[in-house]
Amino acid sequence: MKQATAGLGTFEKNLTWWVLLAMALGAALGQFFPDFFAWLSGLEWGRVNLPIAILIWAMIFPMMLQIDFSRLGEVRKHPKGLWLTLVVNWLIKPFSMAFFAWLFFEQLYGAYLEPDKVGEYLAGAILLGAAPCTAMVFVWSYLTRGDANYTLVQVAVNDLVLLVAFVPIVGLLLGVANISIPYDTLLASVLLFVVVPLVAGWLTHRWAVRRKGEDWLRVALLPAFKPLTTLALLATLVLLFAFQGQFLIEKPLLILLIAIPLSLQTYFIFFAAWFAGRFLKLPHPICAPAALIGASNFFELAVAVAIALFGLESPAALVTVVGVLTEVPLMLSLVAFANKRRY
Repeated sequence: MKQATAGLGTFEKNLTWWVLLAMALGAALGQFFPDFFAWLSGLEWGRVNLPIAILIWAMIFPMMLQIDFSRLGEVRKHPKGLWLTLVVNWLIKPFSMAFFAWLFFEQLYGAYLEPDKVGEYLAGAILLGAAPCTAMVFVWSYLTRGDANYTLVQVAVNDLVLLVAFVPIVGLLLGVANISIPYDTLLASVLLFVVVPLVAGWLTHRWAVRRKGEDWLRVALLPAFKPLTTLALLATLVLLFAFQGQFLIEKPLLILLIAIPLSLQTYFIFFAAWFAGRFLKLPHPICAPAALIGASNFFELAVAVAIALFGLESPAALVTVVGVLTEVPLMLSLVAFANKRRY
């Protein structure tokens, strides 16, 4: 009997080409219909864009549908996976991002950037590095056939740490004590990207098991929802590149320069967590999501804080936006790596 979590289909296997097409389509649409996409980008709640939130919800829902709350206690069997996530996200990731940002923006790019703006480029990168992923990690876990229950616990614990650790870490790395974190953004993001799809998935899972049985859920319902994740992912890329298409056209070289340290940070954190998980002998469905959580970022929060601290047109905001644009292609390459090295 073929499980819903079996290998990727033809469409998913060619996802790289679909991603490139979505990025190009989004950039083109943003140029041809700027007013429409400006209106869409203004639809916000708690500084979270609602169209993007709906698409992320659609990406996450199939993952949430797999969660069996009766099995959450099994997390105790592999506590090392949870500790790995915490160590990588909070003791390594913010500081490695600060190092890459200092190396590139201050040392290598210093001659090409405005001297009084270098600090803001550093700040944008640090904001990205200090905010581990909350929403998209469910998508990456789903695509690598991760343990849905364990991923939920990993994300929940990181969200709790985020509430108390984000401001002190960013303050330490930026040397600023009076950082103002937009808690409305944090609350709105957790509510929209975790709580709402989690409740919807739990209710649907409960209804399916009671009415149709566990086999029907695995064989019929989950496969029916599987394409939703990929389609919503591509639609999200179209919107993101439509919203930021002007940046791509006006500052292509600058965006490329910014993307280099962000990309190096993403790969460094993933492989550090991946090989540590292998050393700790974590099962693949736990090791892969643990590595992907650290590699991806809570970009909604990073963008909001950058705008609040430095302004919409600041280099700090630009760095966080480039983080948004580069994250999905980079993470898909790591998903492919994890799938090819399943053990």
